[in-house]
Amino acid sequence: MNNKIRILQLTILFITSACNVKTPEFANIRGSAQGSTYSIVYENPGKIKPEELKVSVEKIIYNFDLSLSLYIDSSIISKVNRNEDIEVDTFFTEVFHKSREISVMTDGAFDITVGPLVRAWGFGPDAHKNFNVTKLDSLLKLVGYEKITLKDNHLIKSEKGIQLDVNAIAQGYSVDVLTRYFKGIGLKNFLIEVGGEVRATGSKAGEFWKIGIDKPVDNNMSPGANLQAIIKIKDKALATSGNYRKFYEEDGVKYSHEIDPKTGYPAKNRLLSVTILTDECAMADALATACMVMGMEKSIELIMKNPDLEAFLVYSDDSGNFRTWTTDNLRNNITENNEN
Repeated sequence: MNNKIRILQLTILFITSACNVKTPEFANIRGSAQGSTYSIVYENPGKIKPEELKVSVEKIIYNFDLSLSLYIDSSIISKVNRNEDIEVDTFFTEVFHKSREISVMTDGAFDITVGPLVRAWGFGPDAHKNFNVTKLDSLLKLVGYEKITLKDNHLIKSEKGIQLDVNAIAQGYSVDVLTRYFKGIGLKNFLIEVGGEVRATGSKAGEFWKIGIDKPVDNNMSPGANLQAIIKIKDKALATSGNYRKFYEEDGVKYSHEIDPKTGYPAKNRLLSVTILTDECAMADALATACMVMGMEKSIELIMKNPDLEAFLVYSDDSGNFRTWTTDNLRNNITENNEN
């Protein structure tokens, strides 16, 4: 549950095959969003100019940030965290309800009230670590999704010190918002990526969209340079979370950005990265983070209980070697790179 200047970028591989049939024309727009970037590819029917579509996309992203960005002092979530009397909007409301659903689903491994812990460990907007074990009990009293409610479009907290951090779901949710917009203007074949979170609708020239999953090795900072696998998707959302880009070391100890809401400490287990595929990107985004907190065994148990989920996990064995686990229904749509 991090500030999501995204720890993980996915490489979108646009592969078309040569044929005698005229290939549909696809357009691309890209730009900055939520402290990261966005990239959109869509089949252009000739009626929608890329430059005009980009203006509409960036207006949606701007309004989205005014609701849910922790990096904008005047955003709704920033005002909520300061306990100002503010009426929340539709973006905030939808993320609140989706977050609660996922918190229940993961037994609290995902929790947007983790904000005080995120900041204490130095992963918040100010990125200054001030965690001390003597503060742990007081911090944990401010964490718990059951301690917040929505009433008459206002967030009610049981403690004033509760602060929200939706960065483990917001980018995925923004992809869903943009997907709704694209469908609403009649586009049928497109892929939207924001900060590494992806949702594909339809196909690319009749083929599956192909997404590269980066190998989870420390400081793998060049998306696409070192791939762990390539996954084919169609009418699915995909999100990956890992601990190899957003972390710091202190006194020889590696501290991951994924904070366990129950213990108050960064999660520490055998998982190196988790890729979740499902219908909504907000769900995929939040569950990928939750699984990194839950660990290997509990993650597999959760995934197997929910047939709507597909997953690709990368973990280390007892000897420190990379191993992978894939759901059965994903095996035909994934190609792994087995080179070290």
